[in-house]
Amino acid sequence: MRKDKERKQNQSEYCWQDTHFCKEEFDSLNNMFQLLTKNNMHARAHKLDRTQFRDVLHSIFHMTDDIIMDRVLRAFDKDSDSYVNQSEWVFGMSVFLKGTLEERMEFCFQVYDLNTDGFISREEMFHLLKNCLIKQPSEEDPEEGTKELIELTLKKMDLDHDSRLSFMDFSTSVKEEPLLLETFGPCLPPPASIASFLEYCAKAPDYQDYESQFVMSSPMSPSSSQSSVPLVWTHSRVARLVQPSKVPVAGPSHSNQTRKRQPLEQHK
Repeated sequence: MRKDKERKQNQSEYCWQDTHFCKEEFDSLNNMFQLLTKNNMHARAHKLDRTQFRDVLHSIFHMTDDIIMDRVLRAFDKDSDSYVNQSEWVFGMSVFLKGTLEERMEFCFQVYDLNTDGFISREEMFHLLKNCLIKQPSEEDPEEGTKELIELTLKKMDLDHDSRLSFMDFSTSVKEEPLLLETFGPCLPPPASIASFLEYCAKAPDYQDYESQFVMSSPMSPSSSQSSVPLVWTHSRVARLVQPSKVPVAGPSHSNQTRKRQPLEQHK
């Protein structure tokens, strides 16, 4: 089944029934892709490049971390040509916005597996987690807190005790504790962004509507009073879950600013 879906992605032989979208959402996403790529030429013809794709992640879904955004691009880019074509856009968004638990676990694991060797190593964890802790003035080595958090994470999730996380380790841990899905950084949009975006797509605007409403006014873009959510806020919850009292983590000064995830069942 997965091979058949990948074949359809590569050959652009797909329809809305192959995704988690309704027909209106499917048509709307295709119209949006046509708009976003209409001025691209040569190698970029009918494809989103890295800058364009990151702009979508930032302006619509409020993602800010450079490493995570580049890895999300790689997760969408099934033919590894450093671009996102139309079928990769639609199938990627299907998982990104409406994926099953299994699809989202595979997606997140792929994002965190920086060298694509099938494991999340200590080095990769450090690279992803190094900015999540509060720097203590008295600390001689500010990296020690990150290393401690990695050890605590491995203690909870490394089920076969090989000092790295396989997909089996990761998926088993997430099924037992859903909060661990985005252990190493927010790589899926929050429910509020998903709901707003899908509501907009369900209206099935035509090509010109996107020109005036989506591109010019950016209805889903964060306002000046709604800043992007820092990566550290998501990590703070994970750190407290792994070892509530040991690791000081950076977090928001006001609780109503914290990014909250609804139960996973609501995304299925």
